[in-house]
Amino acid sequence: METLLTVVKGLPVLAIVVAAAASYPAIPSDLTTPVQQRLAINGPTSVTIGWNTYKQLSSPCVQYGTSPSALSSQACSTSSVTYATSRTWANAVTISGLAPATTYYYKIVSTNSTVDHFLSPRVAGDKTPFTMNAVIDLGVYGVDGYTIQGDATKRDTIPSIDPALNHTTIGRLAQTANDYELIIHPGDLAYADDWALKPKNWLAGKDAYQAILENFYTQLAPISSRKPYMASPGNHEAVCEEAALAQLLCPAGQKNFTDFTVRFGRTLPTAFVSTSTSSAAMVAANKARALANPPFWYSFEYGMAHVVMIDTETDFAGAPDQPGGEAGLGAGPFGRYTSQQLDFLAADLASVDREVTPWLVVAGHRPWYSTGGSGCEACREAFEPLMYRYGVDLGVFGHVHNSQRFAPVVNGTADPAGMENPKAPMYIVAGGAGNIEGLSAVGANVSTNRWAYADDFSYATISFLDAQHLRVDFIRSETGAVLDSSTLYKVHDQRFVVQ
Repeated sequence: METLLTVVKGLPVLAIVVAAAASYPAIPSDLTTPVQQRLAINGPTSVTIGWNTYKQLSSPCVQYGTSPSALSSQACSTSSVTYATSRTWANAVTISGLAPATTYYYKIVSTNSTVDHFLSPRVAGDKTPFTMNAVIDLGVYGVDGYTIQGDATKRDTIPSIDPALNHTTIGRLAQTANDYELIIHPGDLAYADDWALKPKNWLAGKDAYQAILENFYTQLAPISSRKPYMASPGNHEAVCEEAALAQLLCPAGQKNFTDFTVRFGRTLPTAFVSTSTSSAAMVAANKARALANPPFWYSFEYGMAHVVMIDTETDFAGAPDQPGGEAGLGAGPFGRYTSQQLDFLAADLASVDREVTPWLVVAGHRPWYSTGGSGCEACREAFEPLMYRYGVDLGVFGHVHNSQRFAPVVNGTADPAGMENPKAPMYIVAGGAGNIEGLSAVGANVSTNRWAYADDFSYATISFLDAQHLRVDFIRSETGAVLDSSTLYKVHDQRFVVQ
């Protein structure tokens, strides 16, 4: 094993003598103690609460109410699942019938849990301004992560996580918790498949991979237990080791997006029932619901926004992670037939009534517009025609470890209208949140790029100001400074866009 890793990763021969040392978190004495909590918007009036435990629960339950001292309602399920190599069970309970935009308090039923709270979803059509964050390519912090290579002044050096969560991006998300209402994270969470970058892990691959997952989702929990955390897959979720030969070492349970599927598959929604009065929109929305496949592709509505999460890794022609794909990861496909994801996307986008949800956002992992020539051409060929046809306003992507903003663009050509009512989508890359692989240099500029940044960790905030104005800010995680700000203006005078 260590010899193979030496060949694959270019690591020194000293790997042979390094002792196994996976950095697992301590198991609580009460095995029903909830850890790695995460929320998700599951429907117009429902939220799903997910969490892990170190034993299987026969009936996971959550108590909740509108007062922290009166948790008078309870919801339960039978969803407590695990997979080979995991030390924990993933539990999920859906709370339904919630009043819109209301603070609810909840307590996961255990002898060792606390009361937390969340804001219930805004109904589709609520024109109240709100902000959601785009946080992509975020990895574990501490002994198995942390680095920006070559510059010690930009490294997180605290070797363990305390309640202050002194990771620049997670810390900033905690400090600004009152400023945003939900988070989208289209791909690359934890970076557990980079376990071999730490010498202490060289003889503990299976356990090192699992330890990174446990630590990362524990670090994220103070955020994801309070804010809906809407995820979709990236390449780092696919297998236990991205290097082709090292994939032979991946045991059952560490291939084919297994942890991602178990962790998020029971919390994320399919697609919402249409709130449009148009019968055609309702038919399209029902078709989208039947074709959705969470956690890989799905959609949800929140106030002024219709958000679609897509899978840029599998399930379309030339998809990079599926068998025969350029990434060589051999994952998926996950649809019942070859074009299910694209059929879902077409139906879902066609269902969007701009009188109800004027803003249409699509989020995925791999960008097709990126500085440095690192775009995914197969992704562009699959998704861009549908996004343009149905008037998507904003595309949100990551994969490249920096922050970028592009002019509204289609087929590589900037929309002549610019930010003033363009027909083409505006694109951003928000992959600079921070992980063990460090940041990617901006590289050569391209004609449609308007801003790029790779000096420090950063992420994006997307503010829906009103039915015609959307603002994107890029935030420097360490300081909270606004690095770049832009406002997109759209008339949204066409109820159903087809162009």
